Amino acid sequence: MRFERGEVSGVLRVSASRVAQEMALTPILARLAARHPRLVVEARADDGFVDIVAEGYDAGVRLGASLRRDMVALRLTPPFEAIVVASPAYVEARGAPQTFADLHAHNCIGIRLIGSGGVYDWELSDRGRTIAVKTQGTVLVTDATYARDLAAAGVGIAYVFEPLVREAIRAGRLVRLLPQTAIEEDGLFLYYPRRASLAPKLKAFIDAAKAAAKGGQRA
Repeated sequence: MRFERGEVSGVLRVSASRVAQEMALTPILARLAARHPRLVVEARADDGFVDIVAEGYDAGVRLGASLRRDMVALRLTPPFEAIVVASPAYVEARGAPQTFADLHAHNCIGIRLIGSGGVYDWELSDRGRTIAVKTQGTVLVTDATYARDLAAAGVGIAYVFEPLVREAIRAGRLVRLLPQTAIEEDGLFLYYPRRASLAPKLKAFIDAAKAAAKGGQRA
């Protein structure tokens, strides 16, 4: 393979949560691979808080609400909902919860927080007010995408971001429960230090992110 002088090269280190990788990072990496074949992107999946400066990352992808103010942020996705889902087989066997209280009688797929070690309380809307709901069940996971897969397999009820289950709902593999309780998240953002010099590899990544975000908005 022949390369031209001045082509973008090197290694770009990016930290992203697992859901961010699936929902936002893949189209960016596809563009970079096609346009900058000498650039290597090392994408590390990490659902905990990461100080990208201290840990030597060039950029990160996270929910907007979790970003520090000293970071430059570029929106990658529109806002989206956090929702509750289960498989049709589970609903047929166990019924559908109608209220928050009903969740305590169901097998809810819990999420273990890697950073703190605690179990995440589901954040749900109660007539416009966000409340934290403790759940219990037979499975705890550290990856929301696995919670989705377990729900589709009929294991129990999962709390997930709507884009992760959109196709499964359309295909009938999952059904949405308690729709009135959904909360809206800010969406996913690419971020990097405000004082960072825009090296060619970071600029190429930002340009690809902007192009991918525009393509997603058109879709």
